[in-house]
Amino acid sequence: MVCADIYSQAPYVRRGGWTWYTGSAAWMYRLGLETILGFKKIGDTLHIDPVIPPDWDGFEIRYQFGDSVYLIQVDNSAHVSQHVRQIILDGQSLNDRSIPLINDHLEHRVVVVLGG
Repeated sequence: MVCADIYSQAPYVRRGGWTWYTGSAAWMYRLGLETILGFKKIGDTLHIDPVIPPDWDGFEIRYQFGDSVYLIQVDNSAHVSQHVRQIILDGQSLNDRSIPLINDHLEHRVVVVLGG
């Protein structure tokens, strides 16, 4: 869990309080998923625009949309912090950077390539 607040008054300066407060954990999860990993669902489309440390080789996300599964691999072999160079859905390069989500009961592979 995540602390909901940090005390600034003596005798508890720098101590975390309300560690049972699960609402802050949900916000921390959302921060990581949306802001760091860049995972945003808008309607029936998925946008991935990560901002990650350049020493990360990448990461993977398994996302279920209805009865379909999207296996998403983010490739950061260029070791950059951000900038999506290419998105490939089931072997086809996408032009508009939006991944269409379709409930077709199939497994889809998405490769997001970061680079300059």
